[in-house]
Amino acid sequence: MRLWRLGWAALLWLALFPTSAHADELRPAYVELTEQAAGQWSLLWKASANSRLGQTGSIILPENCVAQGEPSRQFSGGNILTSRTLACDGRLEGQRIGLKALELSTTDALVRVAPLQSDMQTLRLTPDAPVTLIARPSVISNVAATYTIIGIEHILLGFDHLLFVLALVLLLKGGWLVAKTVTAFTIAHSITLVGSTLGYLSLPSQPVEAVIALSIVFLAVEIVKARSGDIRLSERFPWIVAFLFGLLHGFGFAGALAEIGLPQGDVPMALLTFNLGVEIGQLVIVAVGLAILALIRKFQGQWLQPAKTATAYGIGIIATYWFVERMIA
Repeated sequence: MRLWRLGWAALLWLALFPTSAHADELRPAYVELTEQAAGQWSLLWKASANSRLGQTGSIILPENCVAQGEPSRQFSGGNILTSRTLACDGRLEGQRIGLKALELSTTDALVRVAPLQSDMQTLRLTPDAPVTLIARPSVISNVAATYTIIGIEHILLGFDHLLFVLALVLLLKGGWLVAKTVTAFTIAHSITLVGSTLGYLSLPSQPVEAVIALSIVFLAVEIVKARSGDIRLSERFPWIVAFLFGLLHGFGFAGALAEIGLPQGDVPMALLTFNLGVEIGQLVIVAVGLAILALIRKFQGQWLQPAKTATAYGIGIIATYWFVERMIA
């Protein structure tokens, strides 16, 4: 009983902890250096208005570049957009670029460098490595690696998508059924992600985010009400339910990508590898969830259903909070 109480305490902590943050917190800063003419570069960087990364003095410029004039700053969608003109003596390859405040942050930053006479490259800054060297990597491999990592991080750190996949694992019985259902979810969110990113589909973000929270509440209720011999809608047609909700989650992914930014000229590769990263992250969640359930079933089988029910209540509480928060925001 003591262990069971500890489990409930842990579940309560899980229910309360994510409520202090937005479910889609993957909002790294974005820095873009574009050569306009020989030696003349335009600098643009975007960062959340609530972070230090948008401060004028936070960016570390290449040593052979000098900023000209005053920076232009504007607010857009909760972000600060800052632009400057740089005069650079020679090439930027081998020079450093970074963000000073990043080491005090919990997010990452993307850097896109687009010279006129050489390949564009996409670099990634982290709190552990806030400064990097501008080199000459392969454009495709660089973009692919960067956006694959972003996709993995988004599904693992974007709590609403994570809880939706976890709820599917708790609801369905059998690894193969879970795999097919998660695949339907992936196909659906890929459709709306690509369509929204390319401008073919559009929905206002606030109701979409609210309905995404409701989709998690729906699955939590289905888990709690599941009974042996009483097959519910989500158990009878799980891939259809996952596909329909996946269409909405795709708009959520698109919103996160819009915050991050996409490298012009490499949008297809970025979208493909972001989706690949999301799928990898989903498979990690499924594997870990199934492994934990298998261990409980093997060593403490009588705890399996109570553990599922308790976890479903925790997931439902979190998702309900998100729904209310998003409706009144």
